[in-house]
Amino acid sequence: MAKDQGKGTKRAGYGQAGAFGLPVLVGACVVALVVGLVVGHFVLGGGKVTPAFAGKTTVSEGDLDQVMATYAYDGKTDTVTVRQAIESQTSLDKAKTDDGSYTIPSSDAAIDVARNRILAQIAEEQGVTVSDDELPSYAEKMTGVSDMSTLASTYGLTEDQAKEIVRESAAMSKLKDKVVTTQAGDAPTAPETPADGNQDTANATYGAYIINLLGDEWDSTNNTWARQDGPYYAALKDETFSADSATYAQAQMAYYVAYQQYSTNARSSSSEWTDYVNQALSKATIQLATLGA
Repeated sequence: MAKDQGKGTKRAGYGQAGAFGLPVLVGACVVALVVGLVVGHFVLGGGKVTPAFAGKTTVSEGDLDQVMATYAYDGKTDTVTVRQAIESQTSLDKAKTDDGSYTIPSSDAAIDVARNRILAQIAEEQGVTVSDDELPSYAEKMTGVSDMSTLASTYGLTEDQAKEIVRESAAMSKLKDKVVTTQAGDAPTAPETPADGNQDTANATYGAYIINLLGDEWDSTNNTWARQDGPYYAALKDETFSADSATYAQAQMAYYVAYQQYSTNARSSSSEWTDYVNQALSKATIQLATLGA
């Protein structure tokens, strides 16, 4: 990276990914546990390579607390060290090379740390908290693993790191739910393919599946449509089915409607969240001091 970066706007963001948006995990999984929901930008100050980093791509253990970046937000200034940037992605033990040194993390790693701290500050100001008891369920939702020890081992973290990363990600999820008016909800689950491959054999399983999706468009008491102005009626009005009898093909039709509704809401929710985060982070400034790309 050039010694003088100059001033300008740096967009340091991640697109929506996965179902929490969640995530594509960086360093494969770690950073995106927190920032899978986030796209944001800083105003980049005139960062210069500090003498401690001049001509280096690695640091010794004694240099782990050297400052990589300084950022300011809402009247508060703080720093990101080499250690903190490394630990945002992996454990120190995993990052240690054979000669005992550590590769200086990229500038994006330092930006991620600063950004996540700012959003954590905003979440706290909004009254968002995450208890220890909530961590397993959020971890399960984000990674499919609820046990912190297993999660830490899988991604080369300490257990404390795993807990903190899940806590930050859960806080971002709660903050998003609080400030975004359009909620995407959970993606619908597709109906199970019939074992015999016959898509036109009716049974109660597919009937119950469809009725569960229809919501207020269906009158369960009279086993008929409650209204005819909804997307499910438009797709299924010519189909004959009930709570006790429907085919896989009909269930698939209902699923496509449900997924289209979910996708539309998810895009709207993501756009609102992106605008919110960008507005917040545009008020922050960061100065980098790193040789990382």
